[in-house]
Amino acid sequence: MTTTSGPRIAVVDYDAGNLVSIEQALTVLGARARRATRPEDLAGADAVVVPGVGAAAPAMERLHAAGLVEPIQRWIAADRPFLGICLGLQLLFDGSDEDGAVTLGVLPGRTRRLEGAPTLPHIGWNQVERRRDHPAFDGIAPDADFYFVHSYAGRPEGADDVILAETAHGPSFVSAVARGHLVGVQFHPERSGADGLRLLGNFTALVRAHASGVPVLA
Repeated sequence: MTTTSGPRIAVVDYDAGNLVSIEQALTVLGARARRATRPEDLAGADAVVVPGVGAAAPAMERLHAAGLVEPIQRWIAADRPFLGICLGLQLLFDGSDEDGAVTLGVLPGRTRRLEGAPTLPHIGWNQVERRRDHPAFDGIAPDADFYFVHSYAGRPEGADDVILAETAHGPSFVSAVARGHLVGVQFHPERSGADGLRLLGNFTALVRAHASGVPVLA
């Protein structure tokens, strides 16, 4: 399915994400997904998605080389719709203990190893238990399962109000955050079946409403 009238969503391509599945899902959901490899590619977009797997330092190096770090920071500072997936969530914090990288610094805190986890990496389906309601999770059970692949997770510091959901793998870790029109998830919605598609659909609806000037968030 293709569309000429849906919201325009820029999916950042920095050689660290499962772009094809994300683009296909967004397109099926009525969005106009396009890859962004340089700052100019964000022009005219209604939302930005930063997916990713791997480590923070090489990811930040690629974002810096593409000139995308400051444009992404300005986008988020303007409270425009943004979705970070897996590494794309971890990059939102100040830095990463995995390799000492300085990351985007738009959320206070650091990405830290899953200490006490029974297995690492944490791979497979696990429950995402919400702390509060949010339109991104409309129509999804409060403890629905999503698919994870990671050994580190972002840990907010002095900003517990951004925590949207947590997941237990041994001790609990933060598996979703939200602030204004920013949403970040540690799991992979593009690999999480019907609930993952529903979450991407909800995000697309938020983007469409924001582009139309309809207030949907308090």
